[in-house]
Amino acid sequence: MPSLFGIKYTNKNFSQKEAWGKNQFNSTFPVALAAYIESEQLQCVYLTLGEQNQIIHSNISTSELFGLPYNSDELYYNFEGIFTPYEQLIKGNLPRIDLITQSRNTGYCLKGIEIKLTALPDQSTFDLPENQFGTEIVVRRDTIVYLACSIALLYKNNPNDLERLFDNQCNSITDWADAKNVLPFVRKIIDTLDEITLVNITKQESLILQPIWKTVGKSPRLAHHCLDVFVWSNFALIELFIRHERSQSSFTSISRPLRTMIWLYKMLFDFSKTGQFDHQNISDELSYNTKNDKAFAISGVRTLPFMQCSELIKPRIKNSAIKHIILDGGQNYLSPERRFDAIIFNSPDLFD
Repeated sequence: MPSLFGIKYTNKNFSQKEAWGKNQFNSTFPVALAAYIESEQLQCVYLTLGEQNQIIHSNISTSELFGLPYNSDELYYNFEGIFTPYEQLIKGNLPRIDLITQSRNTGYCLKGIEIKLTALPDQSTFDLPENQFGTEIVVRRDTIVYLACSIALLYKNNPNDLERLFDNQCNSITDWADAKNVLPFVRKIIDTLDEITLVNITKQESLILQPIWKTVGKSPRLAHHCLDVFVWSNFALIELFIRHERSQSSFTSISRPLRTMIWLYKMLFDFSKTGQFDHQNISDELSYNTKNDKAFAISGVRTLPFMQCSELIKPRIKNSAIKHIILDGGQNYLSPERRFDAIIFNSPDLFD
């Protein structure tokens, strides 16, 4: 029966073609890849935040990432699930996240993980030297809800401790939906989020599983060393969208990363006041005339300083290992999108 390495107990039925659709494979394959990396006595590259707002590279095992060893009979992979411990923190419905790991015996939620399967290089770096290849990251607004919850949970029993970290000047904002009312306080918002992460620097936790797949330049051909896995902590993710804004001398408009910053601030601010926050209302009301289908996207040129390391230049897993990750004919169930530009690009004979 078609299967993926290391995924034994799950809500996905890999014997059904539907389980191999694009949006599903983009979540399930990365989990299998992370399990395979551990089977090879390797660990994922772990990006965390340091006390000086620097990104620190270390390692994290998939046992720590998933909450149990990948081959444990106790581990259950619930794709597109809800991390129920966070439900108490919000008003309304908690959105789903790409993967919930659970205990098979108790049903207890272990970890909630967002998954980003990303190509290396991306459009902004494919024509640069190989050691400057980077990968774009697109983050959904639902991920920001889980980011806020991961911090709010630290203050569930003492929300007043969180409230004391907020700058009193921001309390004077009467209409958060009006950009001109918020822009004068952006620097205060940045400083407050920095203070929250600094106070809790030892309590950050994994949030995003980001495998990379490397091609030969912009071609559709996989590099020989083509696969590796990065993991972002919740605080490293904050630094990803706050760093560029922190460097600005003034603010005249609200970009997607800046809006994401405001969303996170407002979610935590409301939680500090009432013990819950309404994420749907915050993201809908504070749109600032920009579509809120996603939180933000960061190109490879800007993610490179965060991710640059030997594993990015030369991923550790070779293309020959893919047959050990996709098992028993699963590749025959894949249904890639047919893109007209890709077909033309891969048909140079049309121009002979």
